[in-house]
Amino acid sequence: MKILTTGSAGFIGSAFVRLLAQKGRDVVIVDNLDYAGDLKRLQEAKGHYKFYKADIRDRKKINSIFKKEKPEVVVNFAAQSHVDRSIKDPFIFTDTNILGAQVLFEASKLSGVQRVIHISTDEVYGDIEQGEFSETTPLNPSSPYSASKASADLLVKAYQRTFKFPAIIVRPSNNYGPWQYPEKLIPLAVLKILRGEKVPVYARGENVREWLFVEDSAEGILEITEKGRLGEVYNLGSGQEKRNIDVVRAILSLLKADESRIEFVPDRPGHDIRYKLNSQKAGQETGWKAKTGFEEGLLRTVEWCVTNKSWLLSKK
Repeated sequence: MKILTTGSAGFIGSAFVRLLAQKGRDVVIVDNLDYAGDLKRLQEAKGHYKFYKADIRDRKKINSIFKKEKPEVVVNFAAQSHVDRSIKDPFIFTDTNILGAQVLFEASKLSGVQRVIHISTDEVYGDIEQGEFSETTPLNPSSPYSASKASADLLVKAYQRTFKFPAIIVRPSNNYGPWQYPEKLIPLAVLKILRGEKVPVYARGENVREWLFVEDSAEGILEITEKGRLGEVYNLGSGQEKRNIDVVRAILSLLKADESRIEFVPDRPGHDIRYKLNSQKAGQETGWKAKTGFEEGLLRTVEWCVTNKSWLLSKK
């Protein structure tokens, strides 16, 4: 089936495209190449994709791409995704993550797309001090970013009921790995250490996240794309929880830097305490399971950042 992906030059989207290329599959990709997009991430997939530079908010251009390419499967990675940026400027998040998503859903509906895989986030659930989120947990977003993603999820559900829209929602936990833009915790910490600067940590670093290596995430999304049931939601997590301060300490250790490099800064407004997903549904229905342990994944990520220091430095 002909696949079209959006946000394809971003962090998770590019990992998905590289995975398709490894399997010898071609794909149509769409990206507006904003600050977080970079076609260098797709060097390994060269010859396996056809690229369109377009913003998913551009209804005319998106419709023309769909009319020309006639995709059968659409995987939507396109989004503004950084919580801090959403606090500073919420409007671009509303525009892209809700209105842009609707443009894409309409184009898919009008084109008769057979499957739409919408990539959401675990942050739509809010936070949880004990236990874990299932796919039926009520949405309770805390930031403008997560609220915009939750809104898009509700739009998918509305399209499913009203138009029999053939969609699946995937909610991954915190992704990390090579090629991540250095505004997220792990690559930012590495960048700061390489530049001889302090590593900022919110409050005391007690916030807990579930960490999913990006290659495992891409494999899970592909399994759900191929085997997932239309109309369903799937959580995608590793089960590996770490406090932010422990992640930073592990990075310092790998780079042989001491803890004097940590700088505790005032907490982010509305900062979620903890996320934890129950991912049994994805495992039972597709056979997927995260394969990469956090220590292995972090080592691979830090080594990649050091080897590709020039790319990392070019982003800040």
